[in-house]
Amino acid sequence: MPVFIKILVALIALEHLYILWLEMFAWTKAGKRTFRMLSEELFEPTKVLAANQGLYNGFLAAGLIWSLLIHDAVWSRNIALFFVSCVAAAGVYGGVTASKSIFLKQGVPALAVLLVILIFS
Repeated sequence: MPVFIKILVALIALEHLYILWLEMFAWTKAGKRTFRMLSEELFEPTKVLAANQGLYNGFLAAGLIWSLLIHDAVWSRNIALFFVSCVAAAGVYGGVTASKSIFLKQGVPALAVLLVILIFS
């Protein structure tokens, strides 16, 4: 994959590492500032659920990072396509079912990177 595509994939991975941190380790503090639509008393009882979601975001980040470490160009592209597609699907689903901001913050960037990979690699 070209370097500029690897940078875009890395940015998507970094976003999901941030979400992992937020949901697994900072849910009751930074989570309150990020997810203002939830009432404050919900954060402590949903801590384990948020951590589970964070773990899934970590798996997405791991797959994206893995795609950057593969030396075979075709294999690297295919793994990146798969994991970016997973992020895009999650972003679209989250946008439809939970909050439009999820689509804007996760879905749109992933869809854009998906198109760039398809067009330029």
